[in-house]
Amino acid sequence: MTTQRALVAGAGLMGHGIAQVLATTGRSVTLYVPVPTHAEAGRERIAGNLDRLVAKKRLTPEDRDDILARIRATDDLDDATADVDLVVEAVPEDVDVKKELWNELDRRVPEAAIFATNTSSISIDLLAASVGGPRRRRFVGMHFFSPVPVMPLVELIRGSATSDETEATVRGLAGELGKRVIVAADRPGFIVNRILMPFLAEAMRALESGVGTAEDIDTGAKVGLNHPMGPLELADFIGLDICLEIMGVLHEELGGPHFPPPKALVDLVEAGHLGQKTKQGFYSYPRS
Repeated sequence: MTTQRALVAGAGLMGHGIAQVLATTGRSVTLYVPVPTHAEAGRERIAGNLDRLVAKKRLTPEDRDDILARIRATDDLDDATADVDLVVEAVPEDVDVKKELWNELDRRVPEAAIFATNTSSISIDLLAASVGGPRRRRFVGMHFFSPVPVMPLVELIRGSATSDETEATVRGLAGELGKRVIVAADRPGFIVNRILMPFLAEAMRALESGVGTAEDIDTGAKVGLNHPMGPLELADFIGLDICLEIMGVLHEELGGPHFPPPKALVDLVEAGHLGQKTKQGFYSYPRS
């Protein structure tokens, strides 16, 4: 199986980062979003990332230009799917949104292509049910971590129909991207978010109940647990809407007192305060 011509569906925080690392390893990448301005904005974010690498002398101007030349943005799904052998889906963590997109992709993408979802919590089999039976052998979970060009981990999640050849191809791809692979069973939250989200939720509940200030809770984790970032700060970085979506999946699928989304999180999201991307979450940004 080849992975040289990639389609990345979604150009947000994860999608544009995935497109960047794919293009950096010599692959041609189509960045698809159904809104023209959003698709081009994703490519512009990649250009900004590459410019910063040039400024830090980690990339030459020539290499930057070559990488950008391998990335094109489009809002036309027929155009995006014409000639690809790898599709990476990185749209919002919403079951219905993902299933509708996979159904559309299944009707357009060449049969031999690998379908990889960047879902952080949703069942691979549930999403694979949106494509035809033969295609499910090449359907797999490939969960990157943010920021994608920096974080060296990929969770590989097989569905019940995923073939050994598909797993081997995705392992090889992740290696070429400079990522270390861990394999998770197709269970809610997989490995990392199954561990992480209850931790973040408990920090939020500690804040709700007055155990400590946000700063002291985060300092406790950074200094006392040797974490590089405190849990509330990390939630703001991930995006509070994303945290809420993942916690919702865990709570629905697993139950238990440590999975329900905390009220503090729900209130912030309902108010439109989603963390760093909206300049307001558990903290205000930029922080002084």
